[in-house]
Amino acid sequence: MSVVSVQSSQSSVPIKNIERELICPGCKELFTHPLILPCQHSVCHKCVKEVLLLTHEDSFTDAGSECSNSGSPRSRLSSPSIDRLDRLGRSASLRRSFGRRGRIGFHLFSSYRSSTPTGKKRNSLIPRVTNFPCPGCQHDIDLGERGISGLFRNFTLENIVERYRQAARAAVAIMCNLCKPPPVEATKSCMDCKASYCNECFKMHHPWGTPKAQHEYVGPTTNFRPKVLMCPEHEMEKVNMYCEVCRRPVCHLCKLGGSHANHKVTSMSSAYKLLKEKLSRSIHYLISKEDQVKTQISELDELITHTQHNGETSTREANLHFETLFNILEERKTEMLRTIEVNQTTRLEKLKSQREEYQGMLENSGLVGYAQEVLKETDQSCFVQTAKQLYPRIQKATEALRSFHPAADPSFGDFAVDVSKEEVLLKELGFSIPDVPVIDQSLSRVYNEGLICWLLAEDSSPTDHYILEYKKLDDKAETTWLATEKIYGNSKVVCDLDTNSLYNFRVKSCKKSVYSSYSQEVAFHTPPAPVFSFLFDDKCGFNTERLILNRRQSVESVAGLSLLLGSERIQMGSYMCLDYIIGDTGIDRGSHFWVFRVEPHSYLVKVGVASDTKLQEWFHNPRDTSSPRYDHDSGHDSGSEDTCYDSSQPFTLVTIGMGKFIIPKGSTATTSDYSNRVLPMPQRIGICLDYEKGRVYFYDADNMKCLWERQVDCTGTMYPAFGLMGSGGVHLEEIILGKRLGYTGDAQ
Repeated sequence: MSVVSVQSSQSSVPIKNIERELICPGCKELFTHPLILPCQHSVCHKCVKEVLLLTHEDSFTDAGSECSNSGSPRSRLSSPSIDRLDRLGRSASLRRSFGRRGRIGFHLFSSYRSSTPTGKKRNSLIPRVTNFPCPGCQHDIDLGERGISGLFRNFTLENIVERYRQAARAAVAIMCNLCKPPPVEATKSCMDCKASYCNECFKMHHPWGTPKAQHEYVGPTTNFRPKVLMCPEHEMEKVNMYCEVCRRPVCHLCKLGGSHANHKVTSMSSAYKLLKEKLSRSIHYLISKEDQVKTQISELDELITHTQHNGETSTREANLHFETLFNILEERKTEMLRTIEVNQTTRLEKLKSQREEYQGMLENSGLVGYAQEVLKETDQSCFVQTAKQLYPRIQKATEALRSFHPAADPSFGDFAVDVSKEEVLLKELGFSIPDVPVIDQSLSRVYNEGLICWLLAEDSSPTDHYILEYKKLDDKAETTWLATEKIYGNSKVVCDLDTNSLYNFRVKSCKKSVYSSYSQEVAFHTPPAPVFSFLFDDKCGFNTERLILNRRQSVESVAGLSLLLGSERIQMGSYMCLDYIIGDTGIDRGSHFWVFRVEPHSYLVKVGVASDTKLQEWFHNPRDTSSPRYDHDSGHDSGSEDTCYDSSQPFTLVTIGMGKFIIPKGSTATTSDYSNRVLPMPQRIGICLDYEKGRVYFYDADNMKCLWERQVDCTGTMYPAFGLMGSGGVHLEEIILGKRLGYTGDAQ
């Protein structure tokens, strides 16, 4: 069986594989004379004709009078019958969707009677329909006053449907329309005559030298369409332009004085070329992503399998839980009913026994009757013997009569079952959905690797595991969420993150195959360079008298006896020099980033970078401690720093202290205005050194905002440098400490 194919720029797509694109959304069958709606969806002619707004001229035209143009792509339809419109009008209030046979719900703006009075004109009962919902997108479509006359037929789709039908019935031949019985199989079809011919009939009806010999003929087909697309508003005009506002073909009269006069139009050739290029690029992109689509289909198949399996598992577990509850209720019911029954039997026995005793107190019956008979005894000894035994019983009956108390309580109030609490619990019975976790931004850190931490509410029940998802935010391309494996703790390290990028993170919890909602998405910005790992150097220039190291991860500056003794040499002012400390690893290539925290109570801390040549000057050359102008980085606002930024220096330090981040005075990035130079001190400060470019950047590490940058002379090995004076402290971040950077011959 041969299969007709649709040719594309890349490959041949079997026509049988596109059946879902050829189904009308109204009747759910193959398109028949599809019309293009204003929303660009296509609907069968038969599906939309029953509810179209009848034009003014159509409403007063007899059912038998029809006017059609052979060159127009549309043909007018006879008005629907009155009873048909009546049924549609009654159903319009009940539904607004397409049915199996393409019956479309619509709004009636002019009510009409369902019965036709005798002698009443038929056209006076025709309803006025203004819009109906598109079956493809459910948006209301307003056809205007022209109704169906304003719609184009989708001839391209019509041809594809016809090729699909031919492929589906390839074994069924198209017969010649003019042969005498028995007909012969047709070999070609004439698009002008709209008929199919065998070879002999075609030669007979299209002889050489006649105008018919110039007719257009194709292979055998039953789909005949006009050769030229005509304008719906101007039936004698061909469409030769494309309205970019309405996104539809128009003729030159539409542009000159019609409804498209003020719209932007382009030539049909330009629109054809542009749309064809767009469509080709889109098809090429989809074809190039075929492997990705197949992968996603496989993932969807796996999700379908998991969904079915998890649904069946949840059903079994729910049934098991309910069966357990039923069994417990049945056991409690049996036990409690048995208790009531036993207690009822005991009480009845006591009451019946008491009743018999009281029955004996009546005259001539029971105990009283017996006592009366004993009184008749005349023998004294025999009477005494019998009366001695009878008297206690009579005395007891007398006392019982004076103080009557039932032997048992008839009330069963103590056996009332209180199920109010259980009813509330049963009404609240539902699925055990885990609580939504919350990402803890204070504990989470994101660099080229990210440590994401999350928490649950204190009263939350334990969960089985978590799933962390993240994606890179990119304005140029759509990105997808990436999910980690099952996590059985409250944190996860995500590796291989791109530098200088923004990522969104979210997490959900799972308990017994039931997932919670996602947490609120939290965005983290990765640093502009890979993380640089180092510790504080406790040998090079480290002042043990005034600096205290804590496992080489933190350094604190304290005021000691040496500071007090040094103050004796100062006659004027109170200046003392800075105590410097550097990292134990240097940088001689590449771009690197490190983060640290400065204690909020710190008085004066200088942070930045310095070359090995500058470090020798700081640590080995003598300094005049009485002159604040000697040291460019004294922190004293004496004017010595104003000139140190005019040219590139082998060091760069900024001042931090008293909760402020102070941009150096005289830098090109800022003015000398105090308000522009003094910023609030960030909780976490980041420094990025680009060795090749010779630039150093200072960041607010919480949001990766660059606070200041400047040129630096990277002639030697550059080290992270810190200077402290007075009380203060600097703490390196743990992730900086966790990965030590080792240089190799090709390291960057």
